[in-house]
Amino acid sequence: MTEFRSSGPSSAVAARYWWIFLVTGAIWILFAIIVFRFDYTSVNSIAILFRIAMVGAALNEIGNASGAHGGWRVGHALLSLAFVVIAILSFVHPGNTFAALAGVMSFYFIVKGIFDVAFAIFLHGTLDLWWLRLLLGLAELLIGFWAAGDFGHRQILLIVFVGAAALTRGLTEILFAFGLRAAPPPSV
Repeated sequence: MTEFRSSGPSSAVAARYWWIFLVTGAIWILFAIIVFRFDYTSVNSIAILFRIAMVGAALNEIGNASGAHGGWRVGHALLSLAFVVIAILSFVHPGNTFAALAGVMSFYFIVKGIFDVAFAIFLHGTLDLWWLRLLLGLAELLIGFWAAGDFGHRQILLIVFVGAAALTRGLTEILFAFGLRAAPPPSV
């Protein structure tokens, strides 16, 4: 998520484009619906879904980097680069992608859950929807620990992990959009 500063000229510009996060959140949710309806019987199908999710996440992080400041910009850029590398590796080795997907997804959910919980606590006094971000972060942590367990590497669980990642990404984008829209205008 992009860092939001409540004062200064950049916050007024960012608040003007709150709808972009709403649109990207809706796209992520649409992708999650497609994932849950996808044919999950082949390793290649799962690798294709994962590639699409990683490319989408990379593009999303590039957009977040362009609106971030300082260390947040570097963090978003590095995360975007990591998503591109993961997408390329999943293209080169689809069988290995299937075998490693549960581990990657568990790590993703745990890290994202930690950041969403921390961000919710940070927003506690400044944003009305902070508790939704907290609940989402806690759900991501639970999914992450669930994904870390060995469930026989069933294909359906891997689809669920990719779909859940897209769904939680979409929800955080939408929450951020409405938080940005509701933010007070900068003091002059």
